[in-house]
Amino acid sequence: MVTLYLAGWGTRFWAWLIDVILIGLPASAVSDRLPPAWQVTVAPGLLSFSLSSVVLFLYWTLLEGYRGQSIGKMALNIRVTGRSGEKIGFGAAAIESFGKAFILIPDCLIGWLAMPGSKERLFNRISGTVVIESREKEEPEGVTYVKREE
Repeated sequence: MVTLYLAGWGTRFWAWLIDVILIGLPASAVSDRLPPAWQVTVAPGLLSFSLSSVVLFLYWTLLEGYRGQSIGKMALNIRVTGRSGEKIGFGAAAIESFGKAFILIPDCLIGWLAMPGSKERLFNRISGTVVIESREKEEPEGVTYVKREE
């Protein structure tokens, strides 16, 4: 039996904010310099389709599909996994990332209101993913690290 510790909303928010600051803000700065025909933003928050949201979608899909963690999640020691703790792959990562990249507010509200206590956004449920705490031991079982005195 595997025990998974679901990450709290606060930790998930801070990981998201780190990613938005590191990836979303620079993408937004580049987007602001593009010709107006290339700039598309529809109702920020409810439905956001802009260059920065596309960049964040690709970023989350690639990193979370490859290793289960974005930079923000690495910093806060959380990860995205399948419901049994398995790696999710790029397909599930794309579905899971779609909600937070393009329709974050409805994604969270539906999760909080329709699935209270589950700690899932709507697109976590659709993709079959959960966000868990990475509780890796400092020393693997049966291994002791010895530090030499200098």
